[in-house]
Amino acid sequence: MVEIKNLTKIYDGHKAVDDLSITVEDGQVYGFLGPNGAGKSTTMNIMTGCLAATSGSVTINGYDILRQPTEAKKCIGYLPEIPPLYPDMTPREYLTFVCGLKGIKGKDVKAQVQRVAEMTRIEDHLDRLIKHLSKGYKQRVGIAQAILGEPKLIILDEPTVGLDPKQITEIRELIRELGGRHTVILSSHILSEISSVCDKIMIIRKGRLIACDTPEGLGRAVLGDTVLNATVEIGSLDAEKLLGHIKGVTSIKCEPSKRDQGCFELSVTYAQGEDLRKQVSTALIQAGGTLLAFKESTPSLEDIFLELTDSDAPEAPEEPEQTEEGGEQQ
Repeated sequence: MVEIKNLTKIYDGHKAVDDLSITVEDGQVYGFLGPNGAGKSTTMNIMTGCLAATSGSVTINGYDILRQPTEAKKCIGYLPEIPPLYPDMTPREYLTFVCGLKGIKGKDVKAQVQRVAEMTRIEDHLDRLIKHLSKGYKQRVGIAQAILGEPKLIILDEPTVGLDPKQITEIRELIRELGGRHTVILSSHILSEISSVCDKIMIIRKGRLIACDTPEGLGRAVLGDTVLNATVEIGSLDAEKLLGHIKGVTSIKCEPSKRDQGCFELSVTYAQGEDLRKQVSTALIQAGGTLLAFKESTPSLEDIFLELTDSDAPEAPEEPEQTEEGGEQQ
């Protein structure tokens, strides 16, 4: 669906994007992560034809964004971090205008506007001026314009900014629904959001791709094993003898609990992808132990992100941020 090859963008001698190559497959939701200044917004602006690259190429559904911009852009729906809204229009007027830009004509215009309004839950606000909408509803109008015309690729930059928890849940459900029919690239600083909706995660740092995998695959590759922690009430415990025979266990640590007298603190390490909770708990109970605490510890996306992007070197700034046009909040 998307092929980025050796993409480079230089600002005043600084490489905001540095020889970046990415392949995005059809019908999946991709999370696009990186620290501030990593080159995410620059990359997305080049992908959508809003910014020229210094070198390299971007192909969307077989069309080169530089050499065949009209054909490539027909395949893209884009929501930038600041939604491109006209505050003196109503959502209905604005979405109708965007239909014209996308070549949607005739009876299809009304049907498309109604469809995206229902999907983004803005039906009751279609005839209010955009400048009188809350930030959350402005964001919804921005998402609605991105999905007009059912483009093959949908790029969303911080789509849930300004939304309340209920609205965030609804937009995440919408993104999952879109992923069943479209290819979606989602950039967000809310890592739990990326983890909950994305099939694969791309992480860039200083303009270069440093990881691309499923959340589970990233965890295995970056942080390795799973640790099962247990507090066991038992008279005595030879953990190596009791648990060492369980296939998949790579290490066992056991020491008397400093907090609970007559208890042991146990840590059992095994490879991610294994699930040894049943075997470990059964062995401990059969040995006469009582489990007071039992928890499997797996790396979170936050752990993975910090591990991959941590550096003592300062991050370079991305291109200057735009400022949002003022509007009343509700």
